Amino acid sequence: MEKFINKEKTMGNKNGTPLKTASEDILYGVNPVTEALKAGRRRIYELFLAGEKASDRISGLADLAGSLNIPLTRMDGLELSRIAGTDSHQNVAARVSAYPFSGISDILAKRHKEGAPFILILDGVEDPQNLGALARTALGAGVDGIIIPKDRAALPTPSASKASAGALEHIHLVRETNLVNIIKDLKKEGFWITGLDAEAKTSLYEGDFSSATALVVGGEGRGLRDLVKKHCDYLVFIPQKGPLSSLNASVAGALSMYEVVRQRQKQ
Repeated sequence: MEKFINKEKTMGNKNGTPLKTASEDILYGVNPVTEALKAGRRRIYELFLAGEKASDRISGLADLAGSLNIPLTRMDGLELSRIAGTDSHQNVAARVSAYPFSGISDILAKRHKEGAPFILILDGVEDPQNLGALARTALGAGVDGIIIPKDRAALPTPSASKASAGALEHIHLVRETNLVNIIKDLKKEGFWITGLDAEAKTSLYEGDFSSATALVVGGEGRGLRDLVKKHCDYLVFIPQKGPLSSLNASVAGALSMYEVVRQRQKQ
């Protein structure tokens, strides 16, 4: 079901009233919008589509929105680019409520389900593309949740959601003021904290991830902060060959998360 809405009201008036409020986002891209609809964690206020011929995926998205009584507005690609703030919208955008951060209790509540709990901690990952890529891998690897600091960290912006292919719409993402304190709390809950550090003496492949695990990945370029590193139970490095001395944060995180998966599946 499509509902065509007065464009002056929807897009903003002539003197520049913004389309969205401070408590809303404009998601863009087929996967982020589709996954936001499926996850049901955000309120979807309006769906925007561009292009005369819709692909099967976009037609299915429009049908899903119609079944949920979400208003749909069609427009040309230039107008959608203005609304989304990018040309990378894939002819799809949506006005949605702000990203729904979780609490640490939401993650810990999953520890009673089958399998040992698995948490990813990002210590200062500031690139939204890396956050998105890590979230996408984390969801596939069965990570129960991601913890980021409130300062000096990438946020789950629409561009990060697009980089995650919509995974951020499903995974629990927690913002904590002090990562050291949350690490101490996780230890009390039975978690073993393993940090990635290029200067570590133990290889990632020698680590033991069979029990409750929190994997800590450092920020781009500088790695783990000294205080965070000090409170890890173990530090591990990823063996490398060749002239480059380090891996991208999202690649290092992906390799490490799937080492956890490999060990647990082997057991």
